[in-house]
Amino acid sequence: MPPRPLRIAAHAELVSLAVLLANMATAHLGPVSSLMGPAHGCAYLFVVIATWRLEQATTAMRAVAVVPGIGGLLALRVLSRRPGPKTAAAPAP
Repeated sequence: MPPRPLRIAAHAELVSLAVLLANMATAHLGPVSSLMGPAHGCAYLFVVIATWRLEQATTAMRAVAVVPGIGGLLALRVLSRRPGPKTAAAPAP
């Protein structure tokens, strides 16, 4: 299971980008851009750094993490497709 902070940051990155694009396509309000621009940038950097620091991160995962907007979700998808660690079966009662 991917770390919770990475999942939160990946979703925040996508939502902040959607808000920025919607704002740009409609009213283009300065306060919205001033708030969401830095929020998107911080979420993007957090996703990239958190992905690169994961021990189980592959080269493909690190490469897709740098894609702006959806990189975090792509990295989570790659991580979820990897087989998890094998656990010993519990003894029967």
